[in-house]
Amino acid sequence: MSNKSKLSTESYKGVRDFYPEDMAIQNYIFEVWRKTAKSFGYVEYGASILEPAELYRTKSSEEIVNDQMFTFKDRGDREVALRPEMTPTLARMIAGKRKSIKFPLRWFSMPNLFRYEKPQRGRKREHWQLNCDVLGIVGIEAEVEILSLACSIMKAFGAKDKDFEIRVNDRGLFEEVFERVGGVSKSTKEMVIRLLDKQEKIDNFNEEMIRHLGHEKKELFLELLEKTKSTKRLDEIKGILISKGISNVVIDTKIARGFDYYTGMVFEVFDAHKDNNRSLFGGGRYDNLLEIFGVEPVPAVGFGMGDVTIRDFLETHNLQTCEK
Repeated sequence: MSNKSKLSTESYKGVRDFYPEDMAIQNYIFEVWRKTAKSFGYVEYGASILEPAELYRTKSSEEIVNDQMFTFKDRGDREVALRPEMTPTLARMIAGKRKSIKFPLRWFSMPNLFRYEKPQRGRKREHWQLNCDVLGIVGIEAEVEILSLACSIMKAFGAKDKDFEIRVNDRGLFEEVFERVGGVSKSTKEMVIRLLDKQEKIDNFNEEMIRHLGHEKKELFLELLEKTKSTKRLDEIKGILISKGISNVVIDTKIARGFDYYTGMVFEVFDAHKDNNRSLFGGGRYDNLLEIFGVEPVPAVGFGMGDVTIRDFLETHNLQTCEK
């Protein structure tokens, strides 16, 4: 064959090949995820990587839907997506058997996810993700359980309290601030929260905030947000976690999470190391997601933890990456 006709040995941009030594590390991550989730009483479920694209258009992040979804038309002229996240799939599955399922549920999965992102440290176009969700519990014990599980997984990888920080916030806090600002539409609220979520990643944050809120409301919103340090529910959650020995939890009103389906507590786990000082994973409460399927909603709290950021964390902190 001529040089021009030779196929490249490179994988598709943004995905990874797993040679045996890489597969050993990947399997170790999966084993820690599975073992820890099961120790909390969670049971495993799964689903296809193919979903109708419309599943994500109502409640997912606008950035994911407009810029990051891999979509195509099948032979029946249906728009299909390679799933970019797992929570809408979980909601679809629960809604499908809503009347026959007994709550509360504790489910976990380790799906393969796809997003058309710019490949960089901590981000690929394909990754695996541990998803843990507890459904059917209204009280703060659900938040406490999910945050405790997230912390336990980090500890199972060998992390110490000083290695990571759990930052929590409450979407209700944003609603209180919007009420005090006054005259903010639902769609504008959603856009402002998305901007807050990616504040550190964009250069024109202030300009975009002014575009959606106007100068005066933007200034008032940020001022009130800075002054609002917590909520009663957040204080209760933090207090219970501290009583359980989880001391590396802080209330951070800048945490927003970009998905539109969050309705209450949201959180992100951050690497404390100066060489990898970034968000590792996160989640929160989403009580209304089942409404898009026309069924009675179910209270839910969950999180998604990606394999790429966890592997970076293990390498940064010189933690073992396979079982001895």
